[in-house]
Amino acid sequence: MSTAVSPVRKKLPIGIQSFVKLRDGDAHYYVDKTGYAVELAQTGNCYFLSRPRRFGKSLFLDTLKQMFEGNRALFNGLRADQRWDWTRTHPVIRISFGGGVLKSRADLDERLGELLEDNQDRLGVACTHSSLAGRLAQLIALAHAQTGQTAVVLIDEYDKPILDNITDSATALDMREGLKDFYSVLKDADEHLRFVFITGVSKFSKVSLFSGLNHMNDITLDARYSAICGYTDTDVDTVFAPELPGLDREEVRRWYNGYNWLGEGVYNPFDLLLLFDRREFKPYWFETGTPTFLINLLANAKTFTPDIGHMVAADTLLSTFDVDHIPPEALMFQAGYLTIDSVWRIPGRMEITLKYPNLEVQASLNDSLLQYLVGNASLPGPYIGRLYRLLQAQDFAGMRAMFQAFFSSIPHDWYRNSPIAQYEGYWASIFYSHFAALGLDIRLEDTTNKGRIDMAVLFQAQVFMFEFKVVELVPEGRALQQIKDKRYADKYRARGEPIHLIGMEFSQAERNVVGFEVETLK
Repeated sequence: MSTAVSPVRKKLPIGIQSFVKLRDGDAHYYVDKTGYAVELAQTGNCYFLSRPRRFGKSLFLDTLKQMFEGNRALFNGLRADQRWDWTRTHPVIRISFGGGVLKSRADLDERLGELLEDNQDRLGVACTHSSLAGRLAQLIALAHAQTGQTAVVLIDEYDKPILDNITDSATALDMREGLKDFYSVLKDADEHLRFVFITGVSKFSKVSLFSGLNHMNDITLDARYSAICGYTDTDVDTVFAPELPGLDREEVRRWYNGYNWLGEGVYNPFDLLLLFDRREFKPYWFETGTPTFLINLLANAKTFTPDIGHMVAADTLLSTFDVDHIPPEALMFQAGYLTIDSVWRIPGRMEITLKYPNLEVQASLNDSLLQYLVGNASLPGPYIGRLYRLLQAQDFAGMRAMFQAFFSSIPHDWYRNSPIAQYEGYWASIFYSHFAALGLDIRLEDTTNKGRIDMAVLFQAQVFMFEFKVVELVPEGRALQQIKDKRYADKYRARGEPIHLIGMEFSQAERNVVGFEVETLK
């Protein structure tokens, strides 16, 4: 889809979820997604879309609302303008859980009642049924009867009441049952419905939440709609062209691009808009939500942090989970902390390799993981910055001293009381997360014709190759010797850069680095 170049600077649509406000006077930048809206409305009638938070789902739903209500003036010059039948309008029922946090089933029932009343008032109908599900069914039927046109139902953040209580399984299950009863109405209201669109962050199983909605088309992993939310590279270079001067274009890509749902990759719009506003590279999206539950889930699963950036899962695992069974890779993918890297297909099955979408997520998530791994949020910060300076100076003696000081600063009680500190990959996880928190170019388990390198770091025209070994008490020299015996450096010789071979040995008894050998190849 082509996108017009913005010739002059406009207002940045930060936080705007209203299509009316966004299109008022053409004062704001707008990436035209109306072609997707028309295509969906013309080819189907019941859709589900999962995308991470702050990706523009609410704005897309409001775009659908304005289109079905026939507000053509808002679409002047957009793709939908000439492709949509503006002579026929439909009553729209909008349900959104975006605002506020619901802490109990009673809160949920009260909120649903308020949402139904708001829609009744806007559509000018009066429902008499007492149950919430009954009132929704009656609202849909009355909207159809009053206008003579079938109704449109748009549900935004359908899963938020569950996710807000995900650490309290009893409440989360109670919320799920309440929502299941409410959404079940859509199954039998088909004769009164023109179009249904449901969005959320997570894809809960149909059995648990959408029982009976067998005709619902899940477009989450449909390559045609990979860019239905978010901004593409073309959007950045055209629509937002006036904002690019003064910014390193490649750094913009490294920091915020990379999300993919089997099709065209996209940027997180929240990040990009704040970058254009503040002109500084920061983890804007990551900072808006503390992934405490995710960190705890990864820790409880004793996840080896170097493996996070290349997890492998079947598409069926990624596309669904439930309150009492949440695979870490599914949660990380759906919540936006991992995205699709590559796909392997055989008939009837698709296996997906995941990766960090960009530098923001890799650095920020590993920073949070590092804080958890050592049980002290303030401990890693100074060491991470120091590591960067040591790499710049190729100061290996300083690097060894830094890591020894870091491990020594972890309280003994943390080792004794924390289950995560007992598993074999703990040492390497801490070491890796220091580098990942810096957002460096890291190659893990990099394959050569002789074996696999534990970790290679490409930084400022230098190659740093690491091999880790865990020993009982004293260094044995096996780590560096393995790099040399396996000729791991051969893979990088063609770069013509200095290659530093670094063998590290950790003592289980000392809980520290006891061996740190370095050899540099010019």
